[in-house]
Amino acid sequence: MRFWLLVLFIGVPLLEMAILIQLGKRVGFWSTLAIIILTGMVGAALARWQGLRVLMRIQEELHEGRIPAAEMLDGLLILIAGVMLVTPGFLSDLSGLLLLLPGVRHLVRNWLRQKLMRMMQSGRTHIFIRDRDFLSNGPL
Repeated sequence: MRFWLLVLFIGVPLLEMAILIQLGKRVGFWSTLAIIILTGMVGAALARWQGLRVLMRIQEELHEGRIPAAEMLDGLLILIAGVMLVTPGFLSDLSGLLLLLPGVRHLVRNWLRQKLMRMMQSGRTHIFIRDRDFLSNGPL
């Protein structure tokens, strides 16, 4: 686990910087900066649009009396995609854009669901549910 955290927080940013430096050498500093800003703006707009769609689906599920579990995971994945798109770097932008595609998001959602189920069945993860209503009983 520590190894993967090291890769995530040190290796990926170093790789992102190396790619940005190489791109800057090939197309120039200002073009690279423009690409970074443009992908951040487009990514934020796409994440907002996709997020609003998921929010509408959540409301529909609740209106029909169903628990919107898949939609909640979609919302989380869209939030992660938005953060990745706003973060400078081409690998994070590519990952964020892929995560905004419904088909890719569906695959990741299913993978996450299976992983969470295995963790719960093995006893490594516990889920606690509080049975208090915030509005009627005050803060938890």
